[in-house]
Amino acid sequence: MMTLRPMIAALAVATLPALAVAQAPVAQPTLGSHGVAIIERDGLRFRDLDRNGQLDPYEDWRLSPDARARDLVARMTLEEKAGTMMHGTARTGGGTGGAGMGGGYDVAANRALIDSTKVTSMITRLAGAPDSLALQNDTLQAIAEATRLGIPLTISTDPRNHFQYVAGASVRPGRFSQWPEALGLAAIGDSALVRKFGDVARREYRAVGIQMALSPQADLATEPRWSRIPGTFGEDAALAARLVKAYVEGLQHGAGGVDSVGVAAIVKHWVGYGAVKEGFDSHNYYGRVATLTGSSLDYHIRPFLGAFAAHVAGVMPTYAILEGATWQGKPIEQVGAGFNRQLLTDILRGRYGFRGIVLTDWAITNDCNVKCREGAPAGTRPSFADIGMPWGVENLPMRARFVKAVQAGVDQFGGTERADMLIDAVRAGELTEARLDSSVQRILEQKFALGLFENPYVDAAAAYSLVGTPELRAAGLDAQRRSLVLLQNRGRILPLGATRARKTTRVYVYGLDTAAVARAGWTVASDPKAADVAIVRLTAPFERLHPQYVFGAMQHEGNLAFRDRDPDYEAFKRISAVVPTIVTVYLDRPAIVTPLTTRARAVIANFGVSDDALLDVIAGRAKPQGKLPFDLPSSMKAVESQRADLPHDSARPLYRSGFGLRY
Repeated sequence: MMTLRPMIAALAVATLPALAVAQAPVAQPTLGSHGVAIIERDGLRFRDLDRNGQLDPYEDWRLSPDARARDLVARMTLEEKAGTMMHGTARTGGGTGGAGMGGGYDVAANRALIDSTKVTSMITRLAGAPDSLALQNDTLQAIAEATRLGIPLTISTDPRNHFQYVAGASVRPGRFSQWPEALGLAAIGDSALVRKFGDVARREYRAVGIQMALSPQADLATEPRWSRIPGTFGEDAALAARLVKAYVEGLQHGAGGVDSVGVAAIVKHWVGYGAVKEGFDSHNYYGRVATLTGSSLDYHIRPFLGAFAAHVAGVMPTYAILEGATWQGKPIEQVGAGFNRQLLTDILRGRYGFRGIVLTDWAITNDCNVKCREGAPAGTRPSFADIGMPWGVENLPMRARFVKAVQAGVDQFGGTERADMLIDAVRAGELTEARLDSSVQRILEQKFALGLFENPYVDAAAAYSLVGTPELRAAGLDAQRRSLVLLQNRGRILPLGATRARKTTRVYVYGLDTAAVARAGWTVASDPKAADVAIVRLTAPFERLHPQYVFGAMQHEGNLAFRDRDPDYEAFKRISAVVPTIVTVYLDRPAIVTPLTTRARAVIANFGVSDDALLDVIAGRAKPQGKLPFDLPSSMKAVESQRADLPHDSARPLYRSGFGLRY
């Protein structure tokens, strides 16, 4: 006698349209198995994921992702559906296991999440050797394969290929090829290069068992004090839209949506994140509001249109509450975007026809306790355990937050594994199981499209030879060189050694590795007075205004102007007073470089560059090609006077967006 759930599944499959079978000529995919049997039918091979000895429709790779997902949803329990709507964190050993940072997975903790909570999506924050990452991700997939339906994991990551590292927002590159920040790619402005970068990231991610990228950022850098600017493509919406499209196409292996060798891209943060008040980031209670007035909401939407044109897999809503924004003449509800039906259903899905998954940013359903609101007490360290970003719904119970988010249009919850909240909400009649089905359908379709049901495993032995290869590292170095923006070149000091008469031999450096100077063919001077020229590295100024908050303690906030008594700036002044000086500034935010231009002979803006790539450009072996992706303001007064939501509105900037010299 057939039980009710298989009967429902059988009925669902019986009603599948005939067109669902075989989207393309039959080609046997490579199958990967750590335990499930292989079924042979018509000379073809399939994985028996539910171990029933039959070829079920969801196991049949000849069917479309849509058809397979509909069959699988019909077989799933409420608990399995709720678990699928969680995007958890792969646990690691040590004191930061809950945040996912560390050297290796905690297998028992992850087994509990997969077996008991039914989680099928996880972010990994592991760093380390590629072969080790691959082996550990395969271990998680083997646990998932052993579950009742054998649903594979989707393993995601924050960006890994750049210079800036902020826990919870990026991962150290390790052996991965290293490229300039997105800002640097914007400085180059070459869509083909950005597409190539996306393709490189795709190959490196898939080699270690990562199938989803929590990037790109389509946010606009309209508030110069904002700490998340490095991940953006600057403040111009047209440039950002073009490069976001190219980035998604590279990651997803084409413009038609993700495929079996692609990486699902999650474009973020929908929408208006870059307009946060005073640049205080919305990870923090004190930075939870962005201001969007007039038509600025439409302007901040434009970069996302590039992602939609490339059929991006997912969208991540912003944490921020949009103060002053309206839609069709009505004020936007004053809640974070993850709870906002106007932003997710009316605009994203309704106006723009988005059909992918909506994945929340991390921890929006968590409580925001006293430490979250007011910071850790004096003498104590802030903790990730106190993190929560339920902006605008702080006073709702946790389950009500889940319900409101689902009703707003959310498919999956980032950074939480509280599947019990959705289970209880359905049983209490606050949500229907059918509503969960629609989200689970979208999530599963992407897993099928990614080819994970055929082979979620990778070749750990090959991973080391596929990640950070000489070819890929060379491509990253070339992009670093091209991204440099030459702001000043008084007396045409650059490139050094352009003629024999001006050949430089003795170089004093500050903030650079002297070994790199030796590799460049110069002699390192131990005293600036004995040098022909000095090269100084600086970072854009910043303040730690909120060290009692987890993210406030890590993020760059406040002042953008170089100030006396800052040790690095004082060193620059001392050096430039005695020897011709070339200075490069890492612009993670638009610094006020006016005092540098009066003292230095040459000023170079960088967005993440190695010493070797920098010295290649200074020596003239390569040329700077970058143009500023934002205005560089002339004063803090100008910064404080401009609108947070508008581009190119700094009064009399020192350098305009698009500026860049050549030689």
